[in-house]
Amino acid sequence: MSETGVGKERLLSILLAPHVSEKTARASQDGNRVVFRVRRDASKPEIKAAVELLFKVEVESVQTVNREGKQKRSGRFNGRRNHTKRAFVCLKPGQEINFSEEAK
Repeated sequence: MSETGVGKERLLSILLAPHVSEKTARASQDGNRVVFRVRRDASKPEIKAAVELLFKVEVESVQTVNREGKQKRSGRFNGRRNHTKRAFVCLKPGQEINFSEEAK
């Protein structure tokens, strides 16, 4: 159990993928920020603990964004894409996550 009171298995399942877009590239250049797609039921302390556990870095703060899925239509049927949640993780000065090294 970690300081958040959840097990290691839960922490390993919280981060789904890094989120790559123009906005997130700008955020990573301006400050020491990394953006992840996370589980919708993940809390900020859980996200912080998961990033620190997986990447061995120190996290300063976490901001989250809930995003509604877009309305889509196929013929006469209406549908909706899945809702998603993103986490903007601010790292402490001097900390860095390099995804190209993690894949090796």
